Amino acid sequence: MRRIKQTLRCTDGAEIAEAALVLPLVFMLLLGAVWFGRAFNIYSTIQQAAQQGAITAARASCATCGNSPSTTVINTIDAVLQASNLDPTQIPASASPGLAACPSPAPPGGACTATTNQIWVCSNVWLNSTASTQPAQCGSVVSFQYPFQFYLPFTSLNLQQITLSAQAQSRMEN
Repeated sequence: MRRIKQTLRCTDGAEIAEAALVLPLVFMLLLGAVWFGRAFNIYSTIQQAAQQGAITAARASCATCGNSPSTTVINTIDAVLQASNLDPTQIPASASPGLAACPSPAPPGGACTATTNQIWVCSNVWLNSTASTQPAQCGSVVSFQYPFQFYLPFTSLNLQQITLSAQAQSRMEN
């Protein structure tokens, strides 16, 4: 019993001081991993939304459906974003992607249009350069951006907003 009492008196609280120094660093590391994981999850989701939008834009549109092709693409993108609890109204304005329109005999009307949701839907555009060894393919490209804000207190990343970009393409089938 005496030996235990002497051992406890000699520690002088060193373990408590060490824990007080190390635990905040471990907590920040854990919090950083959570927020970077969330950023990666959002990036993956917007890439999936752009891919689904490009696939929808590459399909032939229905003349009797009453929806324009860009409305159908927006609805597809919104559905993917909302499935992951992302707000489609947070998509900011972005610059137009510079893509070359397909000449005939490709489907006419190759152009990029910005929707009201700041999503660029480019139909009938070249997906690869005509100088490449592969045959040129015509298709559609969908691109947009989504904001993400870090919450890492006591770091330079606290409340920093980054803009994640998504772009996907799909070739048109004849």
